[in-house]
Amino acid sequence: MNIEEIKKDFPILIDKKITYLDSGATTQKPIQVIKAVENFYKKYNANPHRGAYALSVEATDIYENTRTKIAKFINAKHREEIIFTKNATESLNLIAYSYGMENLKKDDEVVISIMEHHSNLVPWQKITKATESKLNYMYINDDFELSDEEIENKITDKTKIVGITHISNVLGTINNIKKIIKYAHKKGAIVIVDASQSIPHMKIDVQDLDADFLVFSGHKMLAPLGIGVLYGKKEILNKMEPFLMGGDMIEYVYEQDTTFAPLPNKFEAGTQNVEGVIGLGAAIDYIENLGYDKIQELENEVLEYARHELSKLDYLTLYMTPNKENHSGVISFNIKGVHPHDVASILDSEGVCVRSREPLCTTTYEISWNRFYL
Repeated sequence: MNIEEIKKDFPILIDKKITYLDSGATTQKPIQVIKAVENFYKKYNANPHRGAYALSVEATDIYENTRTKIAKFINAKHREEIIFTKNATESLNLIAYSYGMENLKKDDEVVISIMEHHSNLVPWQKITKATESKLNYMYINDDFELSDEEIENKITDKTKIVGITHISNVLGTINNIKKIIKYAHKKGAIVIVDASQSIPHMKIDVQDLDADFLVFSGHKMLAPLGIGVLYGKKEILNKMEPFLMGGDMIEYVYEQDTTFAPLPNKFEAGTQNVEGVIGLGAAIDYIENLGYDKIQELENEVLEYARHELSKLDYLTLYMTPNKENHSGVISFNIKGVHPHDVASILDSEGVCVRSREPLCTTTYEISWNRFYL
């Protein structure tokens, strides 16, 4: 199957004459995902876990079967380790408040990389201030990578939490998270992996990685908007307090006290985005049917071509690691002397969709940039 054949599965790419290069923000949806959501509303629309009637039972089965599918997809040991959220941002905030607030003490340290998405940065700013712990950063070298020396200097015996993106959404750098997890565990820290940019492109095995937490968003992997996943080791999740209260996370309510439902319901308050869960299951089916080997083959072909051709342009600055084995499908660039919004607007006039940004804060990269994601 080639790119043109795959493109036929995406109605928006047929109806609109565009070249869509912003999948790092949100992927377009294949017809298989769209139909799965439509089919749910046509045939199974009911609130899972809330009714004894047949339709609700069917909705519950579909919802919970998707949880099992996701657990298998990332090789979680227990299906109860899969928590449905709104997106990776909500997953990270849940961890920060339910785990970080309860476990961090004065002078403990949280270590994250300087290439983190703000969703894995801002919550830790607030939590470390509230607990009087410290937030430290691992900085990148001139090749936009984290060196072993930097990792080992920053993760110390005082480190209790390490937050690390698997693939940078700005630079495309692939971090060696297995090595980071192993070193962090040696120091007694737990590790939170943001897999939002990696899971659409490579197979993830949470048991092989030994990740304590791993999060991702469905909308970056062909699924609908508003659905995300939090994976956490069962023994850790069981000790955590709920983040949101009410609805199906309740076991019993008394006038002055409440008991909470067991995993995974404990962290799924209120009516869930059931159609999003169904769509995520269909997206996983699509990815697995296509196969990660084929996905990487096509991406590498386009990425190599883009790197080669863009490098010829002396008016363009690329922000990419020179190590091709350590780079995913993100390409960030500037046109010298031209504002990123102007570049994006000109490209849009030709039907090319790319991301543009104002200069980022000094804690990240002191550059403004355009980005496209294959």
